[in-house]
Amino acid sequence: MDVRRRPSKALRPAPKEPSSAPEPTGAKASDALPLPLYFTNALFFTLFFSVAYYLLLQWRDKIRNSVPLHVVTFSELAAILSLIASFIYLLGFFGIDFVQSFIARASNEAWDLIDEEEGEDHRHRLMSCSPSIADHIIPAVSSAEDEEIVDLVVKETIPSYALEEQLGDCKRAVRIRREALQRITRRSLQGLPLDGFDYGSILKQCCEMPVGYVQIPVGIAGPLLLDGFEYIVPMATTEGCIVASTNRGFKGIYASGGATSTILRDGMTRAPVVRFPSASRACHLKFFLDNPSNFQTLADEFNKSSNFARLQGVQCSIAGKNLHMRFSCTTGDAMGMNMVSKGVENVLAYLRNEYPDMDIISISGNFCSDKKPAAINWIEGRGKSAVCEAVIKEEVLKKVFRTNVATLVELNMLKNLAGSAVAGALGGFNAHASNIVSAIFIATGQDPAQNVESSHCITMMEAVNDGKDLHISVTMPSIEVGTIGGGTQLASQSACLDLLGVKGASKEVPGANSRLLAKIVAGSVLAGELSLMAAIASGQLVQSHMKYNRSTKDVSKVGS
Repeated sequence: MDVRRRPSKALRPAPKEPSSAPEPTGAKASDALPLPLYFTNALFFTLFFSVAYYLLLQWRDKIRNSVPLHVVTFSELAAILSLIASFIYLLGFFGIDFVQSFIARASNEAWDLIDEEEGEDHRHRLMSCSPSIADHIIPAVSSAEDEEIVDLVVKETIPSYALEEQLGDCKRAVRIRREALQRITRRSLQGLPLDGFDYGSILKQCCEMPVGYVQIPVGIAGPLLLDGFEYIVPMATTEGCIVASTNRGFKGIYASGGATSTILRDGMTRAPVVRFPSASRACHLKFFLDNPSNFQTLADEFNKSSNFARLQGVQCSIAGKNLHMRFSCTTGDAMGMNMVSKGVENVLAYLRNEYPDMDIISISGNFCSDKKPAAINWIEGRGKSAVCEAVIKEEVLKKVFRTNVATLVELNMLKNLAGSAVAGALGGFNAHASNIVSAIFIATGQDPAQNVESSHCITMMEAVNDGKDLHISVTMPSIEVGTIGGGTQLASQSACLDLLGVKGASKEVPGANSRLLAKIVAGSVLAGELSLMAAIASGQLVQSHMKYNRSTKDVSKVGS
């Protein structure tokens, strides 16, 4: 193994001092020049400044005579080429020498600092590490033994978060960080898997300072017959009965002719908050934003951020001197939080010029509202707003679900509607929409925290066809999903999206894949609601959970 050693003070090259003495004779790069070195330097110095002066005079005359600057004569073109050539020569001759001398001087200063502060013992411990200059002295660890690096991490000589950058090997960094954590906490991570994961795929985008990964089983339910097409739905969960119950719902929907769905609205939101010296000034901006004649100006500024971001509208709310502005825009196949945030920054920069007394407090003022239960998402929607419905035949209710129409309609009214109202529910007028949403979100790489608003759902049931059949629907105003970006690009999650046929961005119609994923989520929630409500109505709920979710097997000894 090639181990780079730190040179002793006696062997370290001294910083190069400037000298006017002539270079010693011998074989060197400057000997290849056709003229003496001092003459060549003088020639290029003179050429550089003379052609620069000539070009400045020419451009001054063009500006005075209203001649376009891009129209150049042959002599001007030759001058430009000469300027570039002389600049390259001077940069190569003097720049490299300056950088080399700076690195040598900085390297020696760094080692002197280590000698003074850490002492000779610490110096010997770092012998196998190469010096690195940063905001603070961090020995590079790319060529040291793992055991020695772990010791440096434990002693906080090397920050744990810097291991990937220092080592250039993500998996090795995870292994070292993991071992250092075990020594610091004196607790074992034996049950947390390490191998079998591409840690490079999450670097600087999905998770920081990883020490392993969590195994969540992925089950499949289906087929879901939705809008004439069949889908096999992956669901990642650790709760028994969820996949089985949803699968039973799919079976009943399929036997009844399938479900239909509609996307009502598609728009991600971000709501900055700004403050003015007075409430009247805040109201002035509100009136400006509410004026339809100003919308196109705002849209032009907003849409600069992306090829897919298109401003749909701005909703304002005043709180004294403070103004909350809720921007809504399309985001293609991405979930779109970053996209809409960039567009909002563009608009704020424009408004700052028009309203110099405006103080930008936060890019997000919770009027959005992201990852929190909020009435505005329930009423106005966020992400994809979807509705999905099906008519379940009487014979299917009896054979598959062991219940009837009247029982389900009454149960839905008392449980999902009246019961949720008594509880003061916000968007929770359903049986367990969150179970299905979370399982699909985790399997397909969505943001699990957005389950909060994505699970907003009202389940409706009523008798149709002279009371023989059941009409069931779910209305979900805030399904926040994407098929590109974030966790969707990881191998496992990407495979689940591919299984659904919505992987990546739609090439035909931007946003089509993410909208289809939202429909599949709504269709799956419909199946889950139908199956759970039927289980409650027929008295099967407790029995099923005791069978599938109360295993006495000791799984703690199962190998990772």
